Amino acid sequence: MHFSIPETEVRSDENGSTYVAYNIHVNGVLHCRVRYSHLLGLHEQIKKEYGNNVVPAFPPKKIFTLTPAEVDQRREQLEKYMQAVRQDPILGSSEVFNSFLRKAQQETQQIPTEEVQLEIYLSNGQKVKVNILTSDQTEDVLEAVASKLDLPDELVGYFSLFLIQERGDGGCTYVRKLQEFELPYVSITSLHSPDYRIVLRKSYWDTAYDSDVMDDRVGLNLLYAQTVSDIERGWILVNKEQHRQLKSLQEKGSKKEFIRLAQTLKYYGYIKFDPCITDFPEKGCHVIVGAGNNELNFHVKLPSEQMKEGSFKVTRMRCWRVTSSQVPVANGTANPSSSSKCDVKLELAFEYLMSKDRLQWVTITSPQAIMMSICLQSMVDELMVKKSGGSIKKMQKKRLNGTFQRSDSQQAVKSPPLLDSPDPSREQVVKLSTKLSSVSLRGLSSSNSASDISGNDFHGNYAFEGIGDDDL
Repeated sequence: MHFSIPETEVRSDENGSTYVAYNIHVNGVLHCRVRYSHLLGLHEQIKKEYGNNVVPAFPPKKIFTLTPAEVDQRREQLEKYMQAVRQDPILGSSEVFNSFLRKAQQETQQIPTEEVQLEIYLSNGQKVKVNILTSDQTEDVLEAVASKLDLPDELVGYFSLFLIQERGDGGCTYVRKLQEFELPYVSITSLHSPDYRIVLRKSYWDTAYDSDVMDDRVGLNLLYAQTVSDIERGWILVNKEQHRQLKSLQEKGSKKEFIRLAQTLKYYGYIKFDPCITDFPEKGCHVIVGAGNNELNFHVKLPSEQMKEGSFKVTRMRCWRVTSSQVPVANGTANPSSSSKCDVKLELAFEYLMSKDRLQWVTITSPQAIMMSICLQSMVDELMVKKSGGSIKKMQKKRLNGTFQRSDSQQAVKSPPLLDSPDPSREQVVKLSTKLSSVSLRGLSSSNSASDISGNDFHGNYAFEGIGDDDL
């Protein structure tokens, strides 16, 4: 999640006194408005619970009224503070921090605590209506949906709630996975648009976990509905013969066999993102990115109109980061003024081991950059849990309890601070694994047939054995 405070507002309280409100945005969307005193109170709470040593620096109080320049300086300092707290593995997942954000979100949107009915969608478009409180957090809503569907408690951790936006062409954009610091009812209501929905979808990547889900009737139905939906929207590639086999299994009601056949198909279990821009293999290339199978898959259209495809394995990524910048909206004029509105430009950049001794930054410019980053991190987390002999149930439980931390051996692939800019002049990493093979890039024919798209076009054939100092 990307936290920013791009703006302030002068507002009045119930007594008519004016104050400066700092607008906290998450992923470029307003989450809450808070006063300096509110954030100072949060800071004091964190200090009391975790001590001075782990708490980031907080901008000091001022005796006199702040000038506009000082307000802007404080805004920048508070933004850095919020980012530092969120990125800390202990503070960012603490109940102190998350409950502060939930309360602030509810107060900002002025939604009182009351019982409401919330619609949650399944992958096949079916609606599940659950009775919740407006103040219920994401995990509460997820458990309410699971209870309504009769999904066993031990399978709840296999699924998550996602915010999506329906498009006019019948497709949908995955905006984000709902987080522990937000209230789903408030989040969806504050968007004031019928185009947004909350969808229940599996939240793991390893297809081996499908067996756990399919052992339960409700889990099987949810996974089946998602698989059918992904095939229909073209996320999973199917040729004519495979389509015939799937249709036959569907007519027989053979859901498990349907899923098992789908597991053998290209891009099963992937999330596909909207078309965006990348600088690989050339600057300005249009690309469709997919996340799955512990990789980011690129389907690139070069400036020459040639199509190329390939994958970047998460096990070969040294690190990644998300950067944001304000881009003026010209309002139809060639010379936007300083008072023009701004859009947030998001970029995901990752440093990739292209060959034995060569690292290269690859950048994706997309409004979904943070969602891509979250996918990468969850893949790494899942690989680490599996490597240590853990299970997805334990991983989900640790996350919910706010205790999920990375060991020293995981530091090589963790996402660094969000707002660091890629530095092309950085010292090259010397200690590289000889187990990692080189990366080659070869072209594809620009055929419209899905069955003509081949597999390993530009990624190494390194099989994951573990991530640690020996590898990077």
